[in-house]
Amino acid sequence: MNRLLALVLLGTIFTAACGTPAAPAADVPGTKIPTRTARPGPTAGVQSLLRVDEKALDGLEITAWYPWYGVEASLFESFAEDFNQENPWGIEVRTLGQVNFTNMYEAVNAALPTAERPHLVIALPEHALEWNSEREVTELTPYVQDPRYGIDSNDIPFVFWNQDTSGGARVAVPAQRTGHFLLWNETWAGSLGFDSPPDDPQDFRQQTCRAQQSMLKDENLQNDFKGGWLVDSGPMTAYAWLLAFEGGVLEGDDYRFLTPNNIEAFKFLRELSESTCAWQAAGVDPIEVFASREALLITASLEDLPAVARAFASANSTDKWRVTAYPGAGEDALIVYGSSYVLFKSTEEEQLAAWLFVRWLLDREQDARWVETTHLFPLRESTMDLLGDYRKTHPQWEQAVGLLPQGEILPQLASWRTVKVMLGDGFTHMYRVNVPSGQVAAILAQMESISRDLSE
Repeated sequence: MNRLLALVLLGTIFTAACGTPAAPAADVPGTKIPTRTARPGPTAGVQSLLRVDEKALDGLEITAWYPWYGVEASLFESFAEDFNQENPWGIEVRTLGQVNFTNMYEAVNAALPTAERPHLVIALPEHALEWNSEREVTELTPYVQDPRYGIDSNDIPFVFWNQDTSGGARVAVPAQRTGHFLLWNETWAGSLGFDSPPDDPQDFRQQTCRAQQSMLKDENLQNDFKGGWLVDSGPMTAYAWLLAFEGGVLEGDDYRFLTPNNIEAFKFLRELSESTCAWQAAGVDPIEVFASREALLITASLEDLPAVARAFASANSTDKWRVTAYPGAGEDALIVYGSSYVLFKSTEEEQLAAWLFVRWLLDREQDARWVETTHLFPLRESTMDLLGDYRKTHPQWEQAVGLLPQGEILPQLASWRTVKVMLGDGFTHMYRVNVPSGQVAAILAQMESISRDLSE
């Protein structure tokens, strides 16, 4: 290992650092989002602690920037139109699409020093933390807790709610949340002698190796190396495996990659490939591979589940498949992440107007429409009461909701914007050059060095 890896990793960071971030099967018992006990909302007529005369909101215009295109953009614009027509204060929301999170980040940075700065944006939490360090973000605790205009945060799962804090301040609130999972072919695994998803790393090894060995029994030589886990070298996969081995990327507020548990995780994963129990192939579609029984396990995000169901239907497959977390020796690992609502500092009236729009977006009626359109997690526990039909037709989505108690948040550091790209690059490099399992410590040492440079 030498500085060549550092140059390879760093070469891609600054071009990609701002990048972006369900169908019928077996019946699944009803699932509620695990969370704390909800409290009733404030009674009508209570006084606000915010120093704003409601009359000053009448006719007030605020700008809201969003990072989506297509269906999500259309729904958000529809939400803004509905709010403009329905809200009792006369607030007018003007929306502007930024296509993706990269454009959003760059556009906001360009606009903040000007009079054209937005009042509200939907951005990644690490972007909000960076803007907060520059003293541009409105601290939202007074709005959340206001007796008149606040919200019941106890109706929002802690793993969603806890992401957007820094030093005791609330720099944002959740806008959307997804998760990163393993998908497991239950029917195929049953024929191999397994009746449950892998529950620890050794079980994962056993199941993937047996699936690969089953491919040697037919006359097709082209699939002899397939069958186990189809490797995904993205940063969320790398991070999830580190957590599954009780490792991680942080020690206090500093990055720390070179630890015994992280070495064990990467060594385990490389040994899977060395024994052909995990495999890679350029240009393959993981979802198609999964539906055609070429991989017993693949990785996926929550929004991928509808495409998986369609692939099984197109393949005329009757196999049952499940969503599962990354198996750990102690606790399993599940990464939960997504975008957040960020309010920038403006006048007290404009800040309240932007908050009232956010509060309306977080109502369970709008939350349910988000779920049905995007297939992501509902942000409120009470939203589940409105999703009875959706739950019946999307059982894997409901399985994912049931895994939320295992969910963990991403590092709450602004530097995660670039460090996550480096993590993915290093993990990819480990597979691309076939680093021997006995030498993975060198990769982790290089990651640690680069991450500390990036966080300065």
